[in-house]
Amino acid sequence: MKGTQVYGVPDDENPEWTEADYRAARPFAEVFPDLAAQIKRGRGPQKAPTKQMVSLRLDVDVLERFRATGKGWQTRVAELLAAHAPRRRRATKPKTKARKVRRAS
Repeated sequence: MKGTQVYGVPDDENPEWTEADYRAARPFAEVFPDLAAQIKRGRGPQKAPTKQMVSLRLDVDVLERFRATGKGWQTRVAELLAAHAPRRRRATKPKTKARKVRRAS
């Protein structure tokens, strides 16, 4: 079975670590500080945030039913809330009646 790679099993090129290996190990950022600084973790801030994280307490059965619908359940909750939320009205200038101007004769 030489040449066949079995994942998770130590081999000659990658032997299992000993206690001494673990004690001598150093963090990646300590060994490669420049590279570690370049690695971006996570998505970072949104350019134009459109959503806000909130904490919402829901009944257990309601939450279970939405989660049971599978991936995307949070989006479906948001869509349902949006469909039932009061509509926002656009701020418009109040309509004024045109005044008739009397001309002096």
